[in-house]
Amino acid sequence: MPNSTDTPSNDTPSNDTGSFNPTARSRVKRLHERGKYDEASVFAILDAAFIAHIGYVIDGQPFVTPTAYWRQGQTLYWHGSAASRMLRFQEAGVPACVTVTHLDGLVMARSGFHHSINYRSVMAFGMAKLVADPQEEAAQLDLFVDRLYPGRRATLRPNEPQELKGTTVIAMEIEEASAKTRSGHPKDDEADYALDCWAGVIPIHQVVGRPIADPLLKAGVAFPKGLAGYRDGARFDELLTTNMV
Repeated sequence: MPNSTDTPSNDTPSNDTGSFNPTARSRVKRLHERGKYDEASVFAILDAAFIAHIGYVIDGQPFVTPTAYWRQGQTLYWHGSAASRMLRFQEAGVPACVTVTHLDGLVMARSGFHHSINYRSVMAFGMAKLVADPQEEAAQLDLFVDRLYPGRRATLRPNEPQELKGTTVIAMEIEEASAKTRSGHPKDDEADYALDCWAGVIPIHQVVGRPIADPLLKAGVAFPKGLAGYRDGARFDELLTTNMV
């Protein structure tokens, strides 16, 4: 299952080698052989997703908020209304934990105990803080749009000053991160392979449906050629890591 961790540590990780050196708070404990700490593995899982869950604590009360996010280098970004309690709290700089999970399949074994799931997950730690520079904020919001819709920002009207004023962008440089994955067939007890019981994997994917035009769309306006990858049945996680052509 997705990452399990131990008590947080004050150890300082180093990212100089292209790997997130784990401490007690990020090291995978159960089924540790499924854990990975290299940037390539962590970033591949992050870049194939769009929704994260942000964990933080306000006055001793834990909260976990789902939100859209994007990545630039070792920094994760998310945004929302300037009136959001979560974002107002995070502006000053607070510890946060960002988790992302892909469900890839249901694993059916020959006993209830060995049923499992195939998945890819990341748990990332850092300090969430406000992107205070207006130009950086505007640039990041443009990147957010172009992440899902390559080249689309250039076709849209500019953001109004009031729109930017009402939007908050939060950044979190990844200090530590761990990936944990499972793939493949069920792993049964040797004696159970003789049972007359179906076993295997039911793949699970998030796929794109056929685009539906706005009823108020002007006549003659075609679906953007640059988004041809958004075809009926395409896998969303694969689209996020390709140029969609």
